[in-house]
Amino acid sequence: MGRNAKVKRVTKETDIAIRMELDGEGKSGVDTGIGFFDHMLEGFSKHGFFDLDVKVKGDLEVDGHHTVEDAGIVLGNAIREAVGDKKGIKRYGWFVLPMDDALALCAVDLCGRPYLQFDCNFPNDMVGDFDTSLVKEFFYAVSYSAAMNIHIKMLSGENSHHMAEAIFKAFAKALDMATSYDDRISDVLSTKGSL
Repeated sequence: MGRNAKVKRVTKETDIAIRMELDGEGKSGVDTGIGFFDHMLEGFSKHGFFDLDVKVKGDLEVDGHHTVEDAGIVLGNAIREAVGDKKGIKRYGWFVLPMDDALALCAVDLCGRPYLQFDCNFPNDMVGDFDTSLVKEFFYAVSYSAAMNIHIKMLSGENSHHMAEAIFKAFAKALDMATSYDDRISDVLSTKGSL
């Protein structure tokens, strides 16, 4: 039985549908209306080996904030649903990912508690039609909707495109590790007996 989820969320600001398969091949179909954001989600899918379909209709005439934040909410919900009871998974994941000048660290804990630590200052306000301040907003939304800890630290970087892309790919690799199974774990990896 596959670990997958389909989540839809409709508000006056956005209409979002996401389908996610954790144990996929990295295939994606993404249309958010923001080219650079599409590129980030496609990279997340490819490098985490998650099959991902994302369709967003947002109020881009206002700006990209609602589209990106709400996509984070829906993706977080999809992650939480797809992971299921968390029995047998590693729970923790981490990755340090280089991309030219950028070096991003991401560590996650699928602990059932939301927390985001985000340490990155982008040199540019915009990359294409994407506001770089929305990277933090996206991961904040994912953290709270998925009920997971996410720590992101930019260890070095000069190019905002490379920095954002390194973050999304590092998150993908860390999440892939955290959601993978370990034969030594028969229940959930917690002394409390639940996550």
